[in-house]
Amino acid sequence: MDKKDLRIVFMGTPDFAVESLRILVENQYNIAGVITMPDKPSGRGHKIQYSAVKKYALENNLPLLQPERLKDETFLKELKNWNADLQIVVAFRMLPEVVWDMPRLGTFNLHGSLLPQYRGAAPINWAIINGEKETGVTTFFLTHEIDTGKIILQDKVKIDESDNVGKIHDELMHLGAKLVKETVEMILEDKVEAVDQSKFYANEQELKPAPKIFKETCRIDWCKNTDQVHNHIRGLSPYPAAWAELHSEGREPQAVKIYASEKIITEDHLPTGHICTDNKTYLHIACNNGYINVTELQFSGKRAMKTEELLRGYKFEEGAYFK
Repeated sequence: MDKKDLRIVFMGTPDFAVESLRILVENQYNIAGVITMPDKPSGRGHKIQYSAVKKYALENNLPLLQPERLKDETFLKELKNWNADLQIVVAFRMLPEVVWDMPRLGTFNLHGSLLPQYRGAAPINWAIINGEKETGVTTFFLTHEIDTGKIILQDKVKIDESDNVGKIHDELMHLGAKLVKETVEMILEDKVEAVDQSKFYANEQELKPAPKIFKETCRIDWCKNTDQVHNHIRGLSPYPAAWAELHSEGREPQAVKIYASEKIITEDHLPTGHICTDNKTYLHIACNNGYINVTELQFSGKRAMKTEELLRGYKFEEGAYFK
């Protein structure tokens, strides 16, 4: 089959998915249709915002569906009418079997980890939070249990100690798009030899999960060591951002987001969470084996700032601490 005859339905929502859709369009693959999340109000004015995938689909005159419910009969009829040979899912949502089992060549997903590790909603964040030295992307065929289908292809990237989730996200976005294209080429040429994920581990207890991240997940625990706190900060930067509560005498506690940090390992340090600063150039916060040097942060209602810039207009009181 020629690639122009292969009818592809693409499903995705955020920027991470756009790059995969773009590489297919620019390589003249036949995108029979695009499915993305319904429009939602966003921001202070609650204006209706289109998803990144919807914007790209409209700009390129691609047929588009935005179902509220994936088992809705009207949606299923419209999807069937697209007569897809193959469906591709990148950062979308869990699909019911009636959807992923519809095309004759199946449905494959691009996942932002080296499966079977980090199954779940936030694989890039958790890989960095857990201090991994490498991560990657995986394409796999969808099946009943989430992120458990047979693996088609994988590719890896290194994670340096200073990398945050924003940087690794963008690297995986581009790497993943190439992997999607390679996967489609293999399917076209009937060269896929998908491998069961059980071949990659001896004991399921070895596997690390990647659950959805909530506000309380992002709160920093200063009783942990410097490696753990530093990894927590960069694993959530720039979004959704690690945070801690600043306590100062005579003031209401306030949430402060912390975007960037460095480690200072020393046996001589204050109680965990307490602040050491000259109120001019540096802000150190005590952990259980040293300090975290905060280099970028954001107070509620203010913009994110480098520490030196913040300290030109704000002074931490003696005895202030983070909790």
